[in-house]
Amino acid sequence: MEELIDIYDRDRNLTGETIPREGAFLHEGQYMLYVLFIIEAPDGRMLITQRSMEKHWGAGWWEIGGGGVRAGETSREALTREVAEETGLDVSGLELAPVYNYVNVDLARGDNYIVDIYHIHMDFSLGDVQLLDGEAIDARLATWDEICALNEQGVFMHFSRVQQTLEAEGLL
Repeated sequence: MEELIDIYDRDRNLTGETIPREGAFLHEGQYMLYVLFIIEAPDGRMLITQRSMEKHWGAGWWEIGGGGVRAGETSREALTREVAEETGLDVSGLELAPVYNYVNVDLARGDNYIVDIYHIHMDFSLGDVQLLDGEAIDARLATWDEICALNEQGVFMHFSRVQQTLEAEGLL
């Protein structure tokens, strides 16, 4: 089934346009919405997953989770869905709001988007995590130093965004 996305303006207002996500080319002033999430266990380690080797880009790299907001969804609804799909964890009962966001504009590639990043603190263990086939091949709980080491090896996605989020929260 074709996944549709809503189009937003720079101020996050819905434009009323809905288009297929696959092959979407966004023009100046058009944005789609994404969510990323940092899930932190009580011991301060963060859940990271290793991308499937079938991924078009970043195959085998480590990352925090996230995905696109579907047409008709809010950022928070997409977060709940993406966390459940990618990790099997349920955050529906938690009070959550984005702690950091950023805007990307790439007019040449039509790749304009707004990203909300959530920092979720919850009690879970690695045994509670269920990976989605085709998305991830491994998961682990990592300290900030371990994430930095993966970044230095060139195999961690969204590192600067995780760092900016933690800095914005006063955690780094």
